[in-house]
Amino acid sequence: EEMRSLPVLLWLCVAACSSYPLDEVAGDKDTIMELLQKYLENYYGLEKDVQQFKIMDSSPVIKKIQEMQKFLGLEMTGKLDSSTMEVMHKPRCGVPDVGGFSTFPGTPKWRKNQVTYRIVNYTQDLSRKAVDSAIEKALKVWEEVTPLTFSRIYEGEADIMVSFAVREHGDFVPFDGPGGVLAHAYAPGPGTNGDAHFDDDEQWTEDTTGTNLFLVAAHELGHSLGLFHSAKPEALMYPVYKPSTNLAGFQLSQDDVDGIQSLYGSPPASSDVPVVPSKPSSPKPGVSAMCDPDLSFDAVSTLRGEILFFKDRHFWRKSLRTPEPGFYSISSFWLSVPSSIDAAYEVISRDTVFIFKGTQFWAIRGHEEQAGYPKSIYTLGLPVTVSKIDAAISDKEKKKTYFFAEDKYWRFDERKRTMEPEFPRKIDEDFPGVGSKVDAAFEAFGFFYFFRGSSQLEFDPNAKKVTHVLKSNSWFNC
Repeated sequence: EEMRSLPVLLWLCVAACSSYPLDEVAGDKDTIMELLQKYLENYYGLEKDVQQFKIMDSSPVIKKIQEMQKFLGLEMTGKLDSSTMEVMHKPRCGVPDVGGFSTFPGTPKWRKNQVTYRIVNYTQDLSRKAVDSAIEKALKVWEEVTPLTFSRIYEGEADIMVSFAVREHGDFVPFDGPGGVLAHAYAPGPGTNGDAHFDDDEQWTEDTTGTNLFLVAAHELGHSLGLFHSAKPEALMYPVYKPSTNLAGFQLSQDDVDGIQSLYGSPPASSDVPVVPSKPSSPKPGVSAMCDPDLSFDAVSTLRGEILFFKDRHFWRKSLRTPEPGFYSISSFWLSVPSSIDAAYEVISRDTVFIFKGTQFWAIRGHEEQAGYPKSIYTLGLPVTVSKIDAAISDKEKKKTYFFAEDKYWRFDERKRTMEPEFPRKIDEDFPGVGSKVDAAFEAFGFFYFFRGSSQLEFDPNAKKVTHVLKSNSWFNC
């Protein structure tokens, strides 16, 4: 949970941004040492140990100074020379430059090409039109080099919520008045993730007399799309804020383009084949089919807070925040995953979905197919008498996965990664009311949902009873 609230902070050192001649430094050595220590701790993973820091020439400190100089494109002297001091006094983004920092595990990105944004409120520094235009232009920078499109909504929850705020503003990361932190943004995901907050105690401008809103927004929205920092000084995602002089002809560096395309692929018009999903297949067949009262599913699984309903060559993707599910072909997301699958389940602690067909299974994390698959279902400890499984559920609390085949089920311990010895058992004995065979199943809100043809049974595993009988497509708001 706490991982969710690590924002991507844009930090502005309160000291002047001029070069800092070292002869003037001597008089205030303590201040400089404190700045260096904080800089190395915040951005380069220096252990927080005050004692070692007193020894300026201790090797950990010199190593870190060299690491910082290398990342920021400076000469690696290991000494606090004037060019290093100058860069340390420039405004910058608050995400560390090295180390295992990410706002949450995996490579967070939007798992769709149409992303929504909403401007929740405005700063007094600029006209509304100027703010709208700066945000639109900042998104356009990323839209031009990816398959992504951004559409603005005016009410409700958008993927990217843009707002101006001062001091404490509801996300446990308060702003700090003029100077200091300029803005922060969160990597893609539900809720606060994806959002960008701007400190309204700054002087936001259309030019570079104050803090340029377009430049800060373009950098921050790069984080909202899943990018971290670049070590290339010409990149927009370089950690140090540079008020670019040529705002009118602003262009992303090749490094920014490579970074964003590694997540989303190239724009559809280009001759390159996109790296990740091609355009979703036409929603029309999905819309008519999803409200068919006789609809049944091959498999159902959760995926990072959404629910996937598989049928033949396609799947519907339901987010609890949107009434309408998306409809996609399986191969546009995962090339090697077959159609007409048998079962699927998510192990949330491993951020992985396992997909089954016949005697084989595949592993995926978001868009990425994991190497070393498909594997045989017998490697899980299932007996060779099972030629396919019908459904699977992973209980995230108990860390157990249930495999259903015909009228029996097996239980797998995710902690020990072994099949439990006292199985198989009969489905109808341990899941009374569910029947003796199921098509698909998944777990949500502490309930198990079992699908059998066009019926769906909500089962309470603690009370061991069916609590509701629903239509299979009850999640689709038909």
